[in-house]
Amino acid sequence: MDELSPDPRTLPVVRLKPKAEARAIRHGFPWVYADELVTDRRTQGLAPGALAVLEDGERRPLGLVTVNVKSKIIARMLDRDPEAVIDQDWFAGRIARALAHRARLYSQPYYRLVHAEVDGLPGVVIDRFGDVAVVQPNAAWAELLLEPLVEALVAVTGVRTVIKNGSGRARGLEGLDEEIAVIHGTAPDGPVKVPMNGATYMADLIGGQKTGLFFDQRENHAFAARLAKGARVLDVFAHVGGFGLAALAGGAVSALAVDASAAALALAGQGAAASGFGDRLATRQGDAFDVLEALGAEGAQFDLVICDPPAFAPAKPALEAGLRAYERVARLAAPLVAPGGYLVLCSCSHAADLQAFRNASARGIGRGGRRSQIIHTGFAGPDHPVLPQLAESSYLKALAFRLDG
Repeated sequence: MDELSPDPRTLPVVRLKPKAEARAIRHGFPWVYADELVTDRRTQGLAPGALAVLEDGERRPLGLVTVNVKSKIIARMLDRDPEAVIDQDWFAGRIARALAHRARLYSQPYYRLVHAEVDGLPGVVIDRFGDVAVVQPNAAWAELLLEPLVEALVAVTGVRTVIKNGSGRARGLEGLDEEIAVIHGTAPDGPVKVPMNGATYMADLIGGQKTGLFFDQRENHAFAARLAKGARVLDVFAHVGGFGLAALAGGAVSALAVDASAAALALAGQGAAASGFGDRLATRQGDAFDVLEALGAEGAQFDLVICDPPAFAPAKPALEAGLRAYERVARLAAPLVAPGGYLVLCSCSHAADLQAFRNASARGIGRGGRRSQIIHTGFAGPDHPVLPQLAESSYLKALAFRLDG
Protein backbone atom coordinates (compact mmCIF):
# COMPACT_ATOMS: atom_id res chain seq x y z
CA MET A 1 0.00 0.00 0.00
CA ASP A 2 1.35 3.44 -0.97
CA GLU A 3 2.49 5.43 2.06
CA LEU A 4 0.44 8.37 0.85
CA SER A 5 -2.67 6.15 0.82
CA PRO A 6 -2.61 4.71 4.35
CA ASP A 7 -5.01 2.21 5.82
CA PRO A 8 -8.32 4.11 5.92
CA ARG A 9 -8.90 2.82 9.44
CA THR A 10 -5.98 4.95 10.62
CA LEU A 11 -6.82 8.12 8.70
CA PRO A 12 -7.40 11.35 10.60
CA VAL A 13 -10.95 12.63 10.88
CA VAL A 14 -12.09 16.13 9.96
CA ARG A 15 -15.53 17.37 10.88
CA LEU A 16 -18.01 19.88 9.61
CA LYS A 17 -19.05 22.59 12.04
CA PRO A 18 -22.38 21.89 13.73
CA LYS A 19 -24.22 24.49 11.63
CA ALA A 20 -22.51 23.61 8.34
CA GLU A 21 -24.86 22.16 5.73
CA ALA A 22 -24.00 18.50 5.16
CA ARG A 23 -26.93 17.99 2.78
CA ALA A 24 -25.07 19.56 -0.14
CA ILE A 25 -22.13 17.17 0.38
CA ARG A 26 -24.48 14.19 0.55
CA HIS A 27 -26.16 15.32 -2.66
CA GLY A 28 -22.93 15.57 -4.61
CA PHE A 29 -21.30 18.94 -3.90
CA PRO A 30 -17.56 18.13 -3.90
CA TRP A 31 -16.05 20.91 -1.80
CA VAL A 32 -15.87 22.03 1.82
CA TYR A 33 -14.92 25.66 2.38
CA ALA A 34 -12.57 26.74 5.15
CA ASP A 35 -15.31 28.37 7.24
CA GLU A 36 -17.35 25.14 7.23
CA LEU A 37 -14.77 22.87 8.82
CA VAL A 38 -13.67 22.54 12.43
CA THR A 39 -10.02 23.57 12.23
CA ASP A 40 -8.57 22.35 15.50
CA ARG A 41 -4.87 21.87 16.12
CA ARG A 42 -4.86 18.39 14.59
CA THR A 43 -6.55 19.56 11.40
CA GLN A 44 -4.24 22.56 11.16
CA GLY A 45 -1.29 20.16 11.43
CA LEU A 46 -2.29 18.11 8.38
CA ALA A 47 0.09 18.41 5.46
CA PRO A 48 -1.41 19.94 2.29
CA GLY A 49 -3.03 17.15 0.30
CA ALA A 50 -3.40 14.77 3.24
CA LEU A 51 -6.26 12.26 3.20
CA ALA A 52 -8.91 12.25 5.90
CA VAL A 53 -12.38 10.96 6.65
CA LEU A 54 -14.99 13.72 6.58
CA GLU A 55 -17.77 13.58 9.16
CA ASP A 56 -20.83 15.75 9.60
CA GLY A 57 -21.53 17.67 12.80
CA GLU A 58 -23.05 14.54 14.35
CA ARG A 59 -19.95 12.44 13.60
CA ARG A 60 -21.52 10.50 10.73
CA PRO A 61 -19.03 9.73 7.93
CA LEU A 62 -19.60 11.47 4.61
CA GLY A 63 -16.65 10.13 2.65
CA LEU A 64 -12.92 10.29 2.05
CA VAL A 65 -11.52 13.76 1.40
CA THR A 66 -8.23 15.46 0.78
CA VAL A 67 -7.40 18.40 3.02
CA ASN A 68 -5.41 21.55 2.37
CA VAL A 69 -5.63 24.11 5.16
CA LYS A 70 -3.79 26.60 2.94
CA SER A 71 -6.69 26.69 0.48
CA LYS A 72 -10.12 28.32 0.73
CA ILE A 73 -11.39 24.96 -0.50
CA ILE A 74 -10.15 23.18 2.59
CA ALA A 75 -11.46 19.72 1.67
CA ARG A 76 -12.30 18.01 -1.63
CA MET A 77 -14.35 14.85 -1.83
CA LEU A 78 -12.40 11.94 -3.33
CA ASP A 79 -14.68 8.99 -2.63
CA ARG A 80 -18.04 8.55 -0.95
CA ASP A 81 -16.64 5.38 0.60
CA PRO A 82 -14.67 6.49 3.67
CA GLU A 83 -12.69 3.22 3.50
CA ALA A 84 -11.55 3.68 -0.11
CA VAL A 85 -7.83 3.22 -0.81
CA ILE A 86 -6.39 5.83 -3.15
CA ASP A 87 -3.83 3.83 -5.10
CA GLN A 88 -3.03 3.05 -8.73
CA ASP A 89 -6.04 0.77 -9.07
CA TRP A 90 -8.33 3.52 -7.77
CA PHE A 91 -6.91 5.99 -10.29
CA ALA A 92 -7.23 3.41 -13.07
CA GLY A 93 -10.92 2.99 -12.32
CA ARG A 94 -11.58 6.73 -12.55
CA ILE A 95 -9.52 7.15 -15.72
CA ALA A 96 -11.10 4.11 -17.41
CA ARG A 97 -14.56 5.51 -16.74
CA ALA A 98 -13.57 8.89 -18.19
CA LEU A 99 -11.96 7.23 -21.20
CA ALA A 100 -15.06 5.17 -22.00
CA HIS A 101 -17.08 8.37 -22.37
CA ARG A 102 -14.54 10.11 -24.63
CA ALA A 103 -13.99 7.02 -26.78
CA ARG A 104 -17.72 6.94 -27.50
CA LEU A 105 -17.66 10.59 -28.58
CA TYR A 106 -14.50 10.83 -30.68
CA SER A 107 -13.01 8.59 -33.34
CA GLN A 108 -9.52 9.97 -32.70
CA PRO A 109 -7.79 10.37 -29.31
CA TYR A 110 -7.74 14.16 -29.07
CA TYR A 111 -9.87 15.46 -26.21
CA ARG A 112 -10.14 16.49 -22.57
CA LEU A 113 -9.75 13.09 -20.92
CA VAL A 114 -10.24 14.11 -17.29
CA HIS A 115 -12.21 17.19 -16.29
CA ALA A 116 -11.33 17.50 -12.61
CA GLU A 117 -14.17 17.13 -10.08
CA VAL A 118 -16.65 16.12 -12.77
CA ASP A 119 -14.64 12.98 -13.53
CA GLY A 120 -13.97 12.22 -9.88
CA LEU A 121 -10.40 13.55 -9.77
CA PRO A 122 -10.66 16.91 -7.99
CA GLY A 123 -8.32 19.56 -9.34
CA VAL A 124 -6.87 17.24 -12.00
CA VAL A 125 -7.06 18.10 -15.70
CA ILE A 126 -5.77 15.72 -18.36
CA ASP A 127 -5.81 16.58 -22.06
CA ARG A 128 -4.94 13.89 -24.58
CA PHE A 129 -3.08 14.51 -27.83
CA GLY A 130 -2.82 11.10 -29.46
CA ASP A 131 -0.08 9.20 -27.63
CA VAL A 132 0.81 12.23 -25.48
CA ALA A 133 -1.11 13.32 -22.37
CA VAL A 134 -0.73 16.63 -20.55
CA VAL A 135 -1.59 16.50 -16.85
CA GLN A 136 -2.38 19.54 -14.74
CA PRO A 137 -2.26 18.54 -11.05
CA ASN A 138 -3.92 21.69 -9.72
CA ALA A 139 -4.58 20.40 -6.20
CA ALA A 140 -2.08 19.44 -3.51
CA TRP A 141 -3.30 15.85 -3.19
CA ALA A 142 -2.72 15.22 -6.91
CA GLU A 143 0.80 16.59 -6.63
CA LEU A 144 1.51 14.13 -3.81
CA LEU A 145 -0.03 11.18 -5.66
CA LEU A 146 1.19 12.07 -9.14
CA GLU A 147 3.21 8.87 -9.54
CA PRO A 148 0.32 6.37 -9.18
CA LEU A 149 -1.91 8.70 -11.18
CA VAL A 150 0.54 8.71 -14.09
CA GLU A 151 1.13 4.97 -13.86
CA ALA A 152 -2.62 4.41 -14.08
CA LEU A 153 -2.94 6.87 -16.96
CA VAL A 154 -0.29 5.05 -18.99
CA ALA A 155 -1.72 1.63 -18.18
CA VAL A 156 -5.30 2.54 -19.11
CA THR A 157 -4.71 4.69 -22.21
CA GLY A 158 -1.40 3.43 -23.59
CA VAL A 159 -0.02 6.94 -24.02
CA ARG A 160 3.74 6.99 -24.49
CA THR A 161 4.49 10.45 -23.11
CA VAL A 162 3.08 12.32 -20.12
CA ILE A 163 3.82 15.99 -19.57
CA LYS A 164 3.20 17.72 -16.27
CA ASN A 165 1.93 21.26 -16.72
CA GLY A 166 2.18 22.68 -13.23
CA SER A 167 1.28 26.27 -14.01
CA GLY A 168 -1.66 28.58 -13.60
CA ARG A 169 -3.74 30.40 -11.04
CA ALA A 170 -5.30 27.29 -9.51
CA ARG A 171 -1.95 25.93 -8.32
CA GLY A 172 -1.11 29.23 -6.68
CA LEU A 173 -4.36 29.05 -4.69
CA GLU A 174 -3.26 25.61 -3.46
CA GLY A 175 0.19 26.84 -2.45
CA LEU A 176 1.92 24.84 -5.20
CA ASP A 177 4.98 25.85 -7.19
CA GLU A 178 5.05 26.08 -10.97
CA GLU A 179 6.74 23.29 -12.89
CA ILE A 180 6.53 22.04 -16.47
CA ALA A 181 8.30 18.76 -17.16
CA VAL A 182 8.15 15.50 -19.07
CA ILE A 183 7.46 12.87 -16.41
CA HIS A 184 7.02 9.81 -18.62
CA GLY A 185 8.49 9.02 -22.02
CA THR A 186 10.19 11.60 -24.21
CA ALA A 187 9.21 15.11 -25.14
CA PRO A 188 7.63 15.74 -28.56
CA ASP A 189 10.21 17.09 -31.02
CA GLY A 190 7.95 20.03 -31.89
CA PRO A 191 4.31 21.10 -31.98
CA VAL A 192 1.82 18.23 -32.13
CA LYS A 193 -0.69 18.09 -34.99
CA VAL A 194 -4.29 17.92 -33.80
CA PRO A 195 -7.08 17.16 -36.30
CA MET A 196 -10.30 18.94 -35.39
CA ASN A 197 -13.31 20.20 -37.33
CA GLY A 198 -11.67 19.61 -40.69
CA ALA A 199 -8.55 21.61 -39.85
CA THR A 200 -5.13 20.73 -38.47
CA TYR A 201 -4.06 22.59 -35.35
CA MET A 202 -0.54 22.86 -34.03
CA ALA A 203 -0.30 22.47 -30.25
CA ASP A 204 2.82 23.39 -28.29
CA LEU A 205 2.42 21.02 -25.35
CA ILE A 206 5.35 22.34 -23.35
CA GLY A 207 5.69 26.05 -24.13
CA GLY A 208 2.09 26.91 -25.03
CA GLN A 209 -0.83 28.19 -22.98
CA LYS A 210 -2.45 25.75 -20.55
CA THR A 211 -2.15 22.28 -22.09
CA GLY A 212 -1.42 23.65 -25.58
CA LEU A 213 -4.91 23.71 -27.11
CA PHE A 214 -8.43 24.54 -25.98
CA PHE A 215 -10.56 21.48 -26.68
CA ASP A 216 -13.52 23.02 -24.88
CA GLN A 217 -14.40 25.25 -27.85
CA ARG A 218 -14.59 22.40 -30.39
CA GLU A 219 -18.41 22.45 -30.68
CA ASN A 220 -18.49 26.26 -30.86
CA HIS A 221 -15.78 26.23 -33.55
CA ALA A 222 -18.01 23.86 -35.52
CA PHE A 223 -21.05 26.11 -35.20
CA ALA A 224 -19.08 29.17 -36.28
CA ALA A 225 -17.79 27.20 -39.28
CA ARG A 226 -21.41 26.76 -40.40
CA LEU A 227 -21.67 30.55 -40.65
CA ALA A 228 -18.37 30.94 -42.46
CA LYS A 229 -18.94 29.71 -46.02
CA GLY A 230 -17.91 32.50 -48.39
CA ALA A 231 -17.29 34.82 -45.43
CA ARG A 232 -14.54 37.22 -44.46
CA VAL A 233 -13.66 36.22 -40.90
CA LEU A 234 -12.02 38.03 -38.00
CA ASP A 235 -10.80 35.83 -35.13
CA VAL A 236 -9.79 37.95 -32.12
CA PHE A 237 -7.90 36.42 -29.18
CA ALA A 238 -7.17 33.71 -31.72
CA HIS A 239 -4.48 31.76 -29.81
CA VAL A 240 -3.39 29.07 -32.31
CA GLY A 241 -6.27 29.85 -34.66
CA GLY A 242 -9.17 28.02 -33.01
CA PHE A 243 -12.12 29.73 -34.67
CA GLY A 244 -10.23 31.04 -37.68
CA LEU A 245 -8.97 27.65 -38.85
CA ALA A 246 -12.37 26.04 -38.34
CA ALA A 247 -13.95 28.85 -40.36
CA LEU A 248 -11.48 28.36 -43.19
CA ALA A 249 -12.20 24.64 -43.16
CA GLY A 250 -15.86 25.60 -43.39
CA GLY A 251 -15.33 27.60 -46.56
CA ALA A 252 -14.40 31.12 -45.44
CA VAL A 253 -12.69 33.11 -48.19
CA SER A 254 -10.28 34.67 -45.69
CA ALA A 255 -9.53 34.88 -41.99
CA LEU A 256 -7.58 37.40 -39.98
CA ALA A 257 -6.24 36.01 -36.67
CA VAL A 258 -5.43 38.54 -33.94
CA ASP A 259 -3.50 37.71 -30.79
CA ALA A 260 -0.94 39.27 -28.47
CA SER A 261 1.34 36.24 -28.78
CA ALA A 262 3.60 36.03 -31.81
CA ALA A 263 4.33 32.39 -30.97
CA ALA A 264 0.63 31.49 -30.95
CA LEU A 265 0.06 33.24 -34.27
CA ALA A 266 3.02 31.41 -35.77
CA LEU A 267 1.38 28.13 -34.77
CA ALA A 268 -1.88 29.33 -36.33
CA GLY A 269 -0.01 29.95 -39.56
CA GLN A 270 1.58 26.51 -39.43
CA GLY A 271 -1.84 24.98 -38.81
CA ALA A 272 -3.34 26.79 -41.78
CA ALA A 273 -0.50 25.60 -44.00
CA ALA A 274 -0.85 22.02 -42.76
CA SER A 275 -4.59 22.25 -43.45
CA GLY A 276 -4.03 23.37 -47.03
CA PHE A 277 -5.34 26.90 -46.76
CA GLY A 278 -2.31 28.87 -45.61
CA ASP A 279 -2.92 31.46 -48.34
CA ARG A 280 -6.28 32.39 -46.80
CA LEU A 281 -5.04 33.15 -43.27
CA ALA A 282 -3.51 36.45 -42.25
CA THR A 283 -2.30 37.32 -38.76
CA ARG A 284 -1.99 40.54 -36.80
CA GLN A 285 -0.11 40.68 -33.52
CA GLY A 286 -1.13 43.16 -30.88
CA ASP A 287 -3.34 43.94 -27.94
CA ALA A 288 -6.82 42.86 -28.92
CA PHE A 289 -8.52 46.06 -27.79
CA ASP A 290 -6.00 48.18 -29.66
CA VAL A 291 -6.41 46.11 -32.83
CA LEU A 292 -10.20 46.26 -32.62
CA GLU A 293 -10.04 50.05 -32.31
CA ALA A 294 -7.57 50.27 -35.19
CA LEU A 295 -9.72 48.08 -37.43
CA GLY A 296 -12.68 50.29 -36.63
CA ALA A 297 -10.72 53.40 -37.56
CA GLU A 298 -9.71 51.70 -40.81
CA GLY A 299 -13.35 51.02 -41.66
CA ALA A 300 -12.71 47.26 -41.88
CA GLN A 301 -15.70 44.98 -42.36
CA PHE A 302 -16.10 41.23 -41.85
CA ASP A 303 -18.99 38.85 -42.36
CA LEU A 304 -18.14 36.87 -39.24
CA VAL A 305 -16.33 38.22 -36.17
CA ILE A 306 -15.39 36.00 -33.23
CA CYS A 307 -13.96 37.20 -29.93
CA ASP A 308 -12.77 34.51 -27.50
CA PRO A 309 -10.90 36.35 -24.73
CA PRO A 310 -9.24 34.93 -21.62
CA ALA A 311 -11.20 34.92 -18.37
CA PHE A 312 -11.86 38.56 -17.53
CA ALA A 313 -13.68 37.49 -14.35
CA PRO A 314 -11.81 34.47 -12.97
CA ALA A 315 -13.37 34.99 -9.53
CA LYS A 316 -16.21 36.97 -7.96
CA PRO A 317 -14.07 39.96 -6.87
CA ALA A 318 -13.25 40.59 -10.53
CA LEU A 319 -16.83 40.21 -11.76
CA GLU A 320 -17.80 43.83 -12.32
CA ALA A 321 -14.52 44.73 -14.03
CA GLY A 322 -14.79 41.57 -16.09
CA LEU A 323 -18.30 42.37 -17.28
CA ARG A 324 -17.16 45.84 -18.30
CA ALA A 325 -14.37 44.25 -20.33
CA TYR A 326 -16.82 41.88 -22.07
CA GLU A 327 -19.06 44.85 -22.83
CA ARG A 328 -16.12 46.74 -24.29
CA VAL A 329 -15.20 43.81 -26.52
CA ALA A 330 -18.74 43.72 -27.87
CA ARG A 331 -18.83 47.50 -28.38
CA LEU A 332 -15.62 47.50 -30.38
CA ALA A 333 -16.41 44.36 -32.37
CA ALA A 334 -19.99 45.12 -33.38
CA PRO A 335 -19.17 47.95 -35.84
CA LEU A 336 -16.78 45.60 -37.67
CA VAL A 337 -19.59 43.23 -38.63
CA ALA A 338 -21.02 43.77 -42.12
CA PRO A 339 -24.82 44.21 -42.37
CA GLY A 340 -26.50 40.87 -41.86
CA GLY A 341 -23.27 39.37 -40.57
CA TYR A 342 -22.53 37.47 -37.39
CA LEU A 343 -20.76 38.17 -34.12
CA VAL A 344 -19.69 35.35 -31.80
CA LEU A 345 -18.72 36.36 -28.27
CA CYS A 346 -17.26 33.97 -25.71
CA SER A 347 -16.57 33.93 -21.98
CA CYS A 348 -14.64 31.34 -19.99
CA SER A 349 -15.26 33.15 -16.67
CA HIS A 350 -17.23 30.95 -14.30
CA ALA A 351 -17.90 33.97 -12.08
CA ALA A 352 -19.89 35.58 -14.91
CA ASP A 353 -22.99 33.44 -15.41
CA LEU A 354 -24.79 33.20 -18.72
CA GLN A 355 -27.33 35.93 -18.00
CA ALA A 356 -24.71 38.41 -16.83
CA PHE A 357 -22.50 37.70 -19.84
CA ARG A 358 -25.44 37.92 -22.24
CA ASN A 359 -26.51 41.26 -20.76
CA ALA A 360 -23.00 42.69 -20.97
CA SER A 361 -22.65 41.53 -24.57
CA ALA A 362 -26.02 42.98 -25.57
CA ARG A 363 -25.18 46.31 -23.94
CA GLY A 364 -21.89 46.44 -25.80
CA ILE A 365 -23.50 45.67 -29.14
CA GLY A 366 -26.07 48.40 -28.52
CA ARG A 367 -23.36 50.86 -27.56
CA GLY A 368 -21.61 49.91 -30.78
CA GLY A 369 -24.61 51.21 -32.69
CA ARG A 370 -26.03 47.84 -33.73
CA ARG A 371 -29.17 45.84 -33.10
CA SER A 372 -28.91 42.08 -32.75
CA GLN A 373 -30.67 38.78 -32.36
CA ILE A 374 -29.22 35.76 -30.58
CA ILE A 375 -29.20 32.76 -32.90
CA HIS A 376 -27.24 30.28 -30.81
CA THR A 377 -25.93 29.70 -27.30
CA GLY A 378 -23.03 27.30 -26.93
CA PHE A 379 -21.14 25.75 -24.07
CA ALA A 380 -18.10 23.52 -23.60
CA GLY A 381 -18.09 20.26 -25.52
CA PRO A 382 -19.16 16.92 -24.04
CA ASP A 383 -15.57 16.03 -23.14
CA HIS A 384 -15.93 18.86 -20.59
CA PRO A 385 -18.95 17.54 -18.68
CA VAL A 386 -20.66 19.61 -16.00
CA LEU A 387 -21.27 18.56 -12.42
CA PRO A 388 -24.84 19.74 -11.70
CA GLN A 389 -23.97 20.63 -8.11
CA LEU A 390 -20.86 22.66 -9.07
CA ALA A 391 -21.55 25.88 -10.95
CA GLU A 392 -17.83 26.42 -11.51
CA SER A 393 -17.73 23.40 -13.84
CA SER A 394 -20.07 25.21 -16.26
CA TYR A 395 -17.73 28.03 -17.12
CA LEU A 396 -17.75 28.41 -20.92
CA LYS A 397 -20.39 30.40 -22.78
CA ALA A 398 -20.54 31.30 -26.46
CA LEU A 399 -23.21 33.61 -27.89
CA ALA A 400 -23.78 33.95 -31.62
CA PHE A 401 -25.55 37.14 -32.72
CA ARG A 402 -26.84 38.19 -36.13
CA LEU A 403 -26.53 41.92 -36.55
CA ASP A 404 -28.83 44.16 -38.55
CA GLY A 405 -27.72 46.80 -41.02
